[in-house]
Amino acid sequence: MLTAFFHPASVALVGASRDETKLGYRVLKNIVEGGFAGRVYPVNPKGGEVLGLKCYPDIASLPESVDLAVLVIPATFVLDVVVACGQRGTRAVIVISAGFREAGDEGRAREREVVAACRRYGMRLIGPNCLGVIDVPARLNASFAAEMPPAGRIAFVSQSGALGTAVLDWAVKEGVGLSKFVSVGNMADVSESDLIEMLADDPDTSVILVYVEGIADGKRFIDVCRMASKKKPIIAVKSGVTSSGLKAVSSHTGSLAGSDRAYEAAFKQAGVLRAASVEELFDYALAFAFQPKMAGDRIAIVTNAGGPAVMATDAAEKSGLKLATLSDATRASLAGFLSPAASTANPVDAIGDCLAAPYGRAVETVAKDPGVSAVLAILTPQVVTQIPESAQEVVRVARSAGKPVAGCFMGGERISAGVRILVENGVPNYPFPERAVAALRGMCAYGRWREKPEGVRRRPSIDAHAVREVFKRARREGRATLGDTEGKKVLDACGIRTVSSEVAADPDRCVEIAHRIGFPLVMKLVSPDILHKTEAGGVRVGIRSEEEARKAWQEIVDAARAYRPDARIEGVQLQEMVTEATEVIIGVSRDAQFGHLLMFGLGGIFVELMKDVSFRVVPVSTADVDEMLAETKGAAILNGFRNIPPSDVDAVKDVLVRVSALCEEFPEIAEMDINPLMVRRQGKGAVAVDVRFGL
Repeated sequence: MLTAFFHPASVALVGASRDETKLGYRVLKNIVEGGFAGRVYPVNPKGGEVLGLKCYPDIASLPESVDLAVLVIPATFVLDVVVACGQRGTRAVIVISAGFREAGDEGRAREREVVAACRRYGMRLIGPNCLGVIDVPARLNASFAAEMPPAGRIAFVSQSGALGTAVLDWAVKEGVGLSKFVSVGNMADVSESDLIEMLADDPDTSVILVYVEGIADGKRFIDVCRMASKKKPIIAVKSGVTSSGLKAVSSHTGSLAGSDRAYEAAFKQAGVLRAASVEELFDYALAFAFQPKMAGDRIAIVTNAGGPAVMATDAAEKSGLKLATLSDATRASLAGFLSPAASTANPVDAIGDCLAAPYGRAVETVAKDPGVSAVLAILTPQVVTQIPESAQEVVRVARSAGKPVAGCFMGGERISAGVRILVENGVPNYPFPERAVAALRGMCAYGRWREKPEGVRRRPSIDAHAVREVFKRARREGRATLGDTEGKKVLDACGIRTVSSEVAADPDRCVEIAHRIGFPLVMKLVSPDILHKTEAGGVRVGIRSEEEARKAWQEIVDAARAYRPDARIEGVQLQEMVTEATEVIIGVSRDAQFGHLLMFGLGGIFVELMKDVSFRVVPVSTADVDEMLAETKGAAILNGFRNIPPSDVDAVKDVLVRVSALCEEFPEIAEMDINPLMVRRQGKGAVAVDVRFGL
């Protein structure tokens, strides 16, 4: 259905103008002068001619039903024109006009009416409040961008029209080719996910770039990108990372931006490479657009200057890439034709007086080494350096290497001819080693994603009736939180083990329970009105006798009454004290765009001070859970570290999967913390000690 936006047989431009300062003139001029081969119908109530084309007074008077209508008119007239398009059988509408959701309540209502009209007539809508659409192979420039970019293999989907114009201008200047450009605006109908789904099967596109401010449907975005990213790379830059940025996003598009940690998790689960900036976005794109896929993480560097090679080596190590160890045969071959002063170890330093032929031969020799995943060719303009010839050599090698070859020709005017040769022949060039290494790191990450097993989505059984009854009771009592005892009932219903515990309503009952559970014990206040028990003096640990238990019961109750006299006190909970275990925390929060967000981290200082946690969007697969644990710095402790024996990692993974299933079953859960989950030694399981739920 989106085909009509990119390959229409006919286009109507509603709001066409003879005034060269108006968008209605500029967009029509772009369509006409861009070389679009289809039929073009300007629409303006005044009639006449615009750019040599007959201008029709309205949609009804057009000689045929057009595939695509582009609207550049005041927002107040858009609904009537959309209805008219629907009545004539138009298939797709681009609304460039602003004044909709981003403009407040009145605009939001107007946007809803326009979308309803489109759906009534089976039309799709891009916009409103957008720059438009460009399809370079179809020579369709239905936008108010200054000019058509050169043809290439990169598609760019942007939620910012202004950023889009800047990027398009840059693409023209740098000769970077695009296949398609779409400014999605408010995404009232067609979303970034719809476009990514289409671009995944677009034969003209090799790499998909996305500038994201907010996502229309987080769950669908993950599902679509997970599928599409197995076919071709998707690279995204996300704005609205800070609180101020989130506010700016809201005012820009009228959409909720969601938390940055949710986006980070979603991108990982969907196989989307995240760029830190627009610069990095296109650095990645240049690498992916023409280079073969990267298999492995071992790079080789060939250079005519030592300093830049050291910079590249440092950048590689910091980014997680490895410097390949060149084989003895490779080093012997290099020694046979390079200067005796050259270094044949990686990085290969051909030294400053190296001419084009041996430089190219060095790049070729290194590229043929089976232990090398990608090659970075660094060149600086020395007195004898043959720059264009060296570039031709790199191009020659890249064409047959079967692995990525990237250039880092450094300098200004003297190096420009070589850079131009590289770029025109599909070899990405980066002005500095760090940027080149970052691009190769992105290629490595994408290679790993393509090879990554899908993982299994387990749905462990849950006693949904028991959970529902606990939630109903809390709602009946007007509570948005569950007490610890209630929370543990929910965990029990999910098959998550909790510590042995009972509530004592008086000191005598306390002593009886203490003997039944066994010493040592932990004792905690039970009150639906006091959530932070430690602050109220409501926790005692290491209780080892009935005398200590009786005394602790009274102290806890007295402290709670002093802390909050009106609090309901249900008693004191006695629970087994778990020893020889590692503390972890498992939590859930609810994100505006992605739903439940699952968190894992080691307890204590790791989560409180170091923020050493990992997130994924629910539902999670077994592969997601594996990655969550691997991403945390403290994971080494769970796997056994120095004198600490290995913990039951499988038990932790099982709890994560069960919590994910619980959130799927009960979307009303707003937040949840198991803190701590005590992970016993390998094969001994894990037990939840404290749990908190918010509804």
